[in-house]
Amino acid sequence: MEILVSSLYRKILHLLPHHGLLGSRLNPCHHLLRQYSCSKTDLVTAAELVSHWQDVFEANEIPEAQASSEYIVSHVLGAKTFQSLSASSISTPLSAKQQEQVQQLCAKRLQRMPVQYVLGEWDFQDLTLKMKPPVFIPRPETEELVSLVMADKYKRKLSSVSLKNIWQPPDPLGPVILEIGCGSGAIVLSLLRKLPQSRAVAIDRLEAAVNLTKENAERLQLQKRIKILHHDVSSSSWECLLPWGLVDTIISNPPYVFHEDMSHLAAEILRYEDLDALDGGHDGMNVIKEILNLASYILKDFGSVFLEVDSRHPEMVKNWLHSHPDLSLFVSAIHKDFCGKPRFLHIQKYERRS
Repeated sequence: MEILVSSLYRKILHLLPHHGLLGSRLNPCHHLLRQYSCSKTDLVTAAELVSHWQDVFEANEIPEAQASSEYIVSHVLGAKTFQSLSASSISTPLSAKQQEQVQQLCAKRLQRMPVQYVLGEWDFQDLTLKMKPPVFIPRPETEELVSLVMADKYKRKLSSVSLKNIWQPPDPLGPVILEIGCGSGAIVLSLLRKLPQSRAVAIDRLEAAVNLTKENAERLQLQKRIKILHHDVSSSSWECLLPWGLVDTIISNPPYVFHEDMSHLAAEILRYEDLDALDGGHDGMNVIKEILNLASYILKDFGSVFLEVDSRHPEMVKNWLHSHPDLSLFVSAIHKDFCGKPRFLHIQKYERRS
C-alpha cells in the first residue's frame, strides 16, 4: 500500500540518511515508522504530529484517522482530548522521548488496535477506566443505559413517597444491583458512584474481564460495595449471586449480535475484542433468554431488568415473554438510542404470588 507523503514526511525523510537496517520484508508503512523514530534532531509540534499521523492513518485506511491521531498525541501530553490542550502545548515542540511514545502508540493503531486499548484507558460517564484486550470496550450508547437506570431510580423514589402501598419500602441499606457481563466494570461502577447507598454483584464468564473490573473498582475505591465473580449466567447455580438477598435491578449489555452479522464487524473488533461478548447466537437472543430466566428467580417483586439489545429484539423479546408467562416478566418500556433506533429494554417483574 502506497504511503501518502506529506510535507512533514518530506521534512523527516530529507533529514534522515538511508540505513541498511530495514529488512526487505517491512512494508512502506513500517519503513517510515523506523525512519521517523530515528529522528532526534527535528523539532515537531503537537499540531504537526496530529497532521502527520492523520495522513499516515488515512493512507492506511484506518477509521477515524483524525480522532485517533488527536487522542494519541493528547495522551502522551497528559490530556484527555486535543481540544483541552493549551495553545502553548499545541505549538511547543515535543521531546524526542515524547515523539517516540507517539510513534509506538500509533504503530499499534496501524495494526487496527482500537484506540481504547492503545491508550490503555477510556472515559465512561464520569469515570476513567483501565482498558485491556480482549475485554469488551464500552460504547458511547451504553452510557444511555446507565442514564435510564438512574431515571428509573428517581421515578421510583418519587413513587415510594406518594404510593407507599404499591411499592415495597426501600431497603435501608440501599438497592442491590446485578450486572451480567461486566466487562471493564463501566456500567456497574458508574451506578455505584451515582448511587452511594447501593451495593452490587458483577459477573462475567471471561476471567480477564473479572480481573479488570476488580482493578477498576479498586482504583475508584468502590471495592467494598461490590462482589465480582467469575460466573456464567447459563450456570444452574445462582445462589452465589444473592449475598445481599434478592436483587432490585439487573442490568446488562449482553451479547446480542446475530451470528450471521459477526463477520461484518470492524477489523478492530474481530482482531482484538472478545467475540463471545458480542455473538448472541442465530437470533442474538441466547444470553438474553438466560438473563430473563434468571431474573424470574432472583429479582424482587416490581424489580427491573435493563438490557441493551439489537433494534430487532424488542418485538422478539415481547413475544418470547408472552410465550413464557411463568417468568412473570413484561416489557415496561422501549427506549431509543441517540441514533433513533430502539436499543434499550426496561423489563419488570409482576408481584410474586403465593
